[in-house]
Amino acid sequence: MSWTSFWIIFAITVICNFLSRAVPMVALSGRKMSDGVERALSYIPTAAFAALVASDLFDPANLALGIWPLLRPMLAALPVVVVAKKSKSLGLCIVVGVGFYWLLTLI
Repeated sequence: MSWTSFWIIFAITVICNFLSRAVPMVALSGRKMSDGVERALSYIPTAAFAALVASDLFDPANLALGIWPLLRPMLAALPVVVVAKKSKSLGLCIVVGVGFYWLLTLI
């Protein structure tokens, strides 16, 4: 791929990314959305985060490496669930999850 092709593709990607974020913001600014739409939109961050977490917890590529690499993320997630229910702190959940995952890699 030539540099010219790269920069053309890069520019198109930047423009599309910007437009996909800016157009809805400009089009919806100052408008009142219905309660149902607002409620539905409030679930987007949670759903996106859950999708990212689930894709790491249930990665089929880990199964090819054996049962332990498949179970390690799931076992590290257990204390995170407990901490999340008790503290409701995302930062603490991250620290606990990374810490338990690290401990499990030592086994």
